[in-house]
Amino acid sequence: MRTAFGADFDVPDGYLNTPSIGIPSTEIADAVAEAVGRWRTGADRPGDFDEVVETSRAAFGRLIGVPGDRVAIGATASQLVALVASGLPDGARVLVARREFTSVSFPFAAQAHRGITVTEVDLPALPSRVAEHDLVAVSVVQSADGARVDLDALRAAAEAAGVPVLLDATQAAGWLPVRLDWADWVVAAGYKWLLAPRGAAWLAIHPRAAERTVPVAANWYAGGERWQSIYGLPLRLADDARGFDLSPAWLAHLGASVALPYLAGLDPDAVAAHCVNLADTLLTRLGLPPRGSAIVALDADPARLEAAGIVAGARAGKARVGFHLYNTLSDVERVLTAFG
Repeated sequence: MRTAFGADFDVPDGYLNTPSIGIPSTEIADAVAEAVGRWRTGADRPGDFDEVVETSRAAFGRLIGVPGDRVAIGATASQLVALVASGLPDGARVLVARREFTSVSFPFAAQAHRGITVTEVDLPALPSRVAEHDLVAVSVVQSADGARVDLDALRAAAEAAGVPVLLDATQAAGWLPVRLDWADWVVAAGYKWLLAPRGAAWLAIHPRAAERTVPVAANWYAGGERWQSIYGLPLRLADDARGFDLSPAWLAHLGASVALPYLAGLDPDAVAAHCVNLADTLLTRLGLPPRGSAIVALDADPARLEAAGIVAGARAGKARVGFHLYNTLSDVERVLTAFG
């Protein structure tokens, strides 16, 4: 058991796989376990979960700096990105980073039958290419190696050219302080740095982008009067971001309703300093330059790390490690020992 940032985590030594699966605090895990106990005894009713969904929605907004009424909920990032891809006009040109996580790029590539094209460029060059395209879609922090997009340069280029921007904050929100209220769309899945169960995701929609977002999975939960939109026509969706909601995975959002307010209540600069200092200490002691990210990609055999008791990911031909709230210098030392 480790205690960090006011919470207890039952996380094993050497667990550095948060970019794949975050470890919940005991409070988060206990809340989900209690909900499973209620489920098995038939103690819950569907409406009982409305409050937890609204709690997670509002807390996600606080984490990225937007009002809660701009936030739609769903289950996965790609589902929510598809709402944006479906709203593009025929023949639109989309710009993405090379080796971008495919939950960002695939929903646009799947629109090729409408003449939509997707162009990949190296991440540092992305702001300079904005004006040639009709939309930019990029992760704030890249999944493969932790590289961070230059948000200031991207924002300036997008505003100068009038090009809308979709940001994926999945590998950023929870450790990196961000204020993304300027972006047209911000999506994130909750089961990594946000410490929630898999099955909860969010899409923040700027008011200017609402008409370019298509509720392709329109459903009863997105109704203006949710419990009065279960049967029959006409279509009657909510007039704010809730009109794009997907029906929630209840237990996932219940966990998120504990996890996200906890994270939103922490000092974001202290969290970032903790996570980045561990990652940069590892790089420095390996003779590599610091990168200012909580995610590090190493030229190492993942099997070698596993043999040393390290849980890491294997991505893009490298071993990927990530440092979150519950990691300590002992985890850095374990990696260094594995390198001999």
